[in-house]
Amino acid sequence: MNGRALVAWNLRRVRVAAGISQERLAADAGVDRAYLGGLERETENPSVDLLDRVAAALSVPLCELFVLPQEGAEPPRPLRGGRKKG
Repeated sequence: MNGRALVAWNLRRVRVAAGISQERLAADAGVDRAYLGGLERETENPSVDLLDRVAAALSVPLCELFVLPQEGAEPPRPLRGGRKKG
């Protein structure tokens, strides 16, 4: 797994586990939502400074975005679309 794929995997894994939408995370990290989506789709190449901001917005250490998944692990699923009820 290359570095961009590793960051994409972990970014989605941590974001979804926290129940945070791309839109909210982008706002909290001060980046465009489309750019954040590109990070998760491996189409963007982030700087270390940007990864620092994203990790801080997720309240995780930067190294959490570089954790190797266990062999055979299923890719993280996206959050369900639409507005939350309640």
